[in-house]
Amino acid sequence: MRIRLDINNKAHRQRIKYVVCDYVMSNLAWFAFNCVRYQMGAVVGWQTLGQYLTSNIVLLGQLIFPLMMMVTYIFSGYYNNVVRKSRVQELLTTAASATINTLLIFFAALINDVVGVRTNDYELILILWMLLFGFVYFARAIITNVASNQIKSRRWTFPTLIVGSGSAALAFADKLNNRRYSTGYEIKGFVNIPGENPVKGNPLPCYELDELPEVCREESIWELIVVPSRDDTTQTMNAINKLFRLGLPIMISPDRFNMMQTPVRISDIYGEPLVNISRSSMSDSGKNIKRALDVLVSFVALILLIPVYAIVALIIKRTSPGPVLYLQERIGLHNKPFKIIKFRSMVQNAEVEGKPQLSSDDDPRITPFGRFMRKYRIDELPQFWNVLKGEMSLVGPRPERKFYIEQLLPLVPAYALLHQVRPGITSMGMVKFGYAKTIDEMLERVKYDLMYLNNMSLLNDIKILIYTIKIVFTGRGM
Repeated sequence: MRIRLDINNKAHRQRIKYVVCDYVMSNLAWFAFNCVRYQMGAVVGWQTLGQYLTSNIVLLGQLIFPLMMMVTYIFSGYYNNVVRKSRVQELLTTAASATINTLLIFFAALINDVVGVRTNDYELILILWMLLFGFVYFARAIITNVASNQIKSRRWTFPTLIVGSGSAALAFADKLNNRRYSTGYEIKGFVNIPGENPVKGNPLPCYELDELPEVCREESIWELIVVPSRDDTTQTMNAINKLFRLGLPIMISPDRFNMMQTPVRISDIYGEPLVNISRSSMSDSGKNIKRALDVLVSFVALILLIPVYAIVALIIKRTSPGPVLYLQERIGLHNKPFKIIKFRSMVQNAEVEGKPQLSSDDDPRITPFGRFMRKYRIDELPQFWNVLKGEMSLVGPRPERKFYIEQLLPLVPAYALLHQVRPGITSMGMVKFGYAKTIDEMLERVKYDLMYLNNMSLLNDIKILIYTIKIVFTGRGM
């Protein structure tokens, strides 16, 4: 584990560098702005600059505003990935953060400044933006440049496995190793995709898919690159689906990505143009805000719905024998199983010998009150606890059982991509299609979930939530 721990330590130190420098530079920028603010006559009541800078209100602002800026930096997603940063993305993210912080500070502290000419207000705001951007970006650029040089010179490498063992995989590895400037990949071996013919004489080890969990631990693998030599979509997608459970970045070349029948999103332009299929199209800032909203809404909902939970639980106990809650294993983020929580809407032991069975409108296993709960989606309310735990999101593809996933994958290989995001209490598939009663209907619903995946945004999440609320109150849940 020495190599992986070393890389994790480097990444951890890199994140600390960014955080500390951002905080220090934000303090310096705010201090410099207060100096400019005083010299421009925007504040009155102090005879000297020293008196102003040591006043209680300025000292309090020196404590509060840099912390407020740090919150913006966190939600911007800048600290999500601290290695292999894009210079352009870094520039744009820093500029956007400076803009947001400038507006927040203006409405919180500057709007009442005493400035005689309106153009001076605009000048003051521009100066604040330039200071916030300039100080922070200067430090960030230095840290990023040092890390980039370490990667290029091969002093900082990332243990990587190539999923594929044919001639295409070997050629791709040679291409990476023969680059003048390293992109950080340190190829530790290859992984055989069923149906491929491994190239003989390969100096690196060739592993089987079932060996990957142990190999990734022992070799401290950081990334996986999928380079199949055959156009066997089913075998490749089955292999990719097994990779999600490892929780590692999964990359694939654009020319092979078309087998998934979904838009290409290039993740690296400077190095090899690889597509990261282990992350959604949503930006890092969007992911952070989405998760924060998930936690906030689910926490509030769990508290406000306590009376509803109590009433529903009492009715379930009085109308049918068995437990109030029903736990069922589903497959979630990174293909990992979790227990989804529902109010029990069927009779106890509804599935004979545990064999999965889809329900229908006239399913005799559904209790009378269970039918009412399903109509208004009341049975889904306990899943706010799954959201709070991080197993689910408010909006996302609906999680399925492994039994049905194994039937869907050969028919829709792109289904494997749904495991790159948290499943949701509601989804575009549930809003547009509803409950699936057969495998064919599940296939139709999957199309909507894949459409959601390719168009993930906070705005679309809000739209889906609004439609879900409409469905609940109109009783169109079944």
